[in-house]
Amino acid sequence: MDALAALLIVVVFLVMVFALAQAFLSDALSGRDNALSKLNQQVNELARMLDLERSANAELTLSVSQISAQLQGSISERDALVDRLSIIEADLETTHRNNAAELDRLRTQISADKEKMGDQRRNLSRLEADVAAGKSRLADITERAKTAEASFSKQREISRSAQDQVALLNQQLVALRRQLASLNEALDASEAKNHEQEVQMVNLGKRLNEALATKVQELARYRSEFFGRLREVLGDRSNIRIEGDRFVFQSEVLFASSQAILNPEGEAQLQKLARTLVQIGSEIPEDIDWILRVDGHTDERPINTARFPSNWELASARAISVVKFLASSGIPPENLVAAGFGEFQPIDRGEDEIAYRRNRRIEFKLDQR
Repeated sequence: MDALAALLIVVVFLVMVFALAQAFLSDALSGRDNALSKLNQQVNELARMLDLERSANAELTLSVSQISAQLQGSISERDALVDRLSIIEADLETTHRNNAAELDRLRTQISADKEKMGDQRRNLSRLEADVAAGKSRLADITERAKTAEASFSKQREISRSAQDQVALLNQQLVALRRQLASLNEALDASEAKNHEQEVQMVNLGKRLNEALATKVQELARYRSEFFGRLREVLGDRSNIRIEGDRFVFQSEVLFASSQAILNPEGEAQLQKLARTLVQIGSEIPEDIDWILRVDGHTDERPINTARFPSNWELASARAISVVKFLASSGIPPENLVAAGFGEFQPIDRGEDEIAYRRNRRIEFKLDQR
């Protein structure tokens, strides 16, 4: 009995271990799913940030290209202005030399041609006005050249700042790629751990199923031996038969009509059954937790007495009487169980006396707890 109790504790412990393992694995899988969801969110956020950084980088690259183009245009314009300034200075110098020569020639002709003096003076004034206008244009060109040079310096500073921003964005992009690689490594490790846990759970389930199947097969062997010996002991009687995995006694063999007290013939038959079961039970290994279930059945005709208000009470009382007798005959009470089914499990749906007799029965089933 201690061994059976210990076996029961071990089986309950194994079931609890299996349930706890399933709970832990469920928690681990749930945690893994949550971690995977968070990782996916982080990856999506990083991808979105990467797209934004790429867009900003593209915009900065475009801006740098535009600034470079503008800078090239400014340099070309400055070069053109410098060329024009050189040309104007050359023209002014040539004009100045020409004017000086013309002034000398006019001075020599003043005495000779006074009538032309007025025209020469007007020409001189016009030439002086042209010189003044040329100087004014030269000053304007010089100012524009200074402005272009200042703009070139400003554009160069902007270009340098843009290059610094591009370098910073490249560094951030490298950091994001490293973080993404770390996340991928964590995800791979989580998936590997999950696969290992699933393999362990499958192996545990297989071992439990194999153990249960082995116990069921052993019990089936003893059940077959039990039914075989009962058939030899009880003989070939029409009111005692085997139905599937059950040994069936007609109620008339054991009880009087509407009664739950065993008659002498019934006690004699049950005594043979008890001796056989005691012998078989001693051969069943201690690690097989077996029971003999006694089921009471009635026919569909109702009963309503002070002791038995319904067929349930009659069926249950008959099953209990059989269990008590078997316990008194040496079968351990912990290996016995009584059940009353009333009229609700008929084996013959007929409504004649033959069907009623078949449905009034006591069934014995050797089973595992």
